[in-house]
Amino acid sequence: MEVPYKLEVIALTTIIIKLGVSVFPYSGKNQPPKFGDYEAQRHWMEITVNLPIQDWYRNTTDNDLLYWGLDYPPLTAYQSYLTGSVAKKINQDYVKLHVSQGFENFDHQYFMRMSVLVSDCIFFVSALYFYIRSLKMSNKYKWVFFALSSHSGLTLIDYGHFQYNCVSLGLTLWAIIFVSQGKNVLAAIAFSAALNFKQMELYHAILLFAGFYLLASCQPKGSSLPSQLKNLVQIGAATVATFAIIWYPFLQIHDWLLQQVIVRLFIPFQRGIFEDYVANFWCTLNVVIKIKRLLNPTSIASGTIT
Repeated sequence: MEVPYKLEVIALTTIIIKLGVSVFPYSGKNQPPKFGDYEAQRHWMEITVNLPIQDWYRNTTDNDLLYWGLDYPPLTAYQSYLTGSVAKKINQDYVKLHVSQGFENFDHQYFMRMSVLVSDCIFFVSALYFYIRSLKMSNKYKWVFFALSSHSGLTLIDYGHFQYNCVSLGLTLWAIIFVSQGKNVLAAIAFSAALNFKQMELYHAILLFAGFYLLASCQPKGSSLPSQLKNLVQIGAATVATFAIIWYPFLQIHDWLLQQVIVRLFIPFQRGIFEDYVANFWCTLNVVIKIKRLLNPTSIASGTIT
């Protein structure tokens, strides 16, 4: 007789597997001067909880952008601030400005692992669970749920390297769920949030949202022109409003700050435009046009700046 494996049991099993990965060493441990991804995430918390928002993406005496400078959109910075605020309450040494650089401690490592786990459960695992449960005969897809929720790549990157890709992927999956339910406005909000967490969601935007589904949904069969325009306006308004809310703290300070953040995110000439640890505009464009074969970084920078 087949044992009825419930999705809740499978979810718990995947969490145990991920926690198992967490007990192993991480790349960069005890390796100055940058100490790997663990230090990158910790340092972002240090910067966001100690410096005013106008200095998060700006090179200053307190924020050396060549030392793990923030290079992800505002939602990542806000998440670093929130997590860093909790870390500061637990132990100020975790995020003390300058003094904490290179900080390595088992208790803090455990805290960082748990912050990934909480984010994973809130965004990615919950979205995957909801999606599988919504399918007819969902019991047939239980092992799909297991395979995706314990995906080796995501597990090793997020739990092995203290990343939070589960947040942007979870938001994207929630957008897909809303699309399947015909809730296109909620889908636009969720995917806009995903884009504002990590630039790599641009890869999904090209084919799934900007190029096909959401635009096509504006003109369903048999609908009138006013109805189509209403759908388009609702999706556009939801997208613009989401971006405006997320970027508002930067917009209200100085005009140059917005430019500074955008340059930091999408035109990283100081680090090389094809750096191996962040997806950006150039990496996205290179999928279609092999920029490396046509231009060198210097000529690209010159053309962009002028």
